[in-house]
Amino acid sequence: MSNIDGKVVAITGASSGLGEATARLLAERGARVFLGARRKENLDEVAESIRSDGGEVDVHTVDVTRKDQVEDFVSAAVGRFGRVDVLVNNAGLMPLAPLDATKVDEWEQMVDVNIKGVLYGIAATLPRMREQGSGHVITLSSVAGHVVFPNSAVYSGTKYAVRAISEGLRQEAGENIRTTIISPGAVQSELTQTISHEETAESVAHLYASAIDSGAVARAIAYAIDEPGEVDINEIVLRPTAQAL
Repeated sequence: MSNIDGKVVAITGASSGLGEATARLLAERGARVFLGARRKENLDEVAESIRSDGGEVDVHTVDVTRKDQVEDFVSAAVGRFGRVDVLVNNAGLMPLAPLDATKVDEWEQMVDVNIKGVLYGIAATLPRMREQGSGHVITLSSVAGHVVFPNSAVYSGTKYAVRAISEGLRQEAGENIRTTIISPGAVQSELTQTISHEETAESVAHLYASAIDSGAVARAIAYAIDEPGEVDINEIVLRPTAQAL
């Protein structure tokens, strides 16, 4: 029997890309998915498609840079389904640029979304998971959380931080709460659309010519959830076979 079937999975950044692909796959495998993002119209379209395929789903708008909104998102998931078994901290930004470009506003956005958003998700779910006596926090890092690429200093910094936070949570979580870090390489998503620095965008476009489908990340997440409760898949790194770094 699948360990996914019947679980309540809350996913941020679920209106497109990796979050959407994960929601669709988990719903197919019997999870009750609760989707959050800023774009309500996109969320509704994803949810309607999942329902038409027989999945159980609901949505709630959330800006992960707002602690109160993340708390409301998780509270709404509990109100709808009675619990949260898995949190997928997926929302993220990747506006790469050299430090000399001094795109301070973009640095702050990355810190707010990529780091604070993860922390707010943990803050909202951890007490509930403690009360339940079980839970699973899955956080999206990146290959850039293992290797600093050209013009990725701040983005890589946020993804290294995400890995450190998740590892710290693993050490503190105890025997009933699992933690998983997912570190993708070049994957088809909207991440590259946030790059405003022209030369960097051109370089990244070359790298992403070999990008793999977002379904690969969804399958990695499903694998981590599907393992028995006593098995904790702590980290998965996946990239295109053609990606050197």
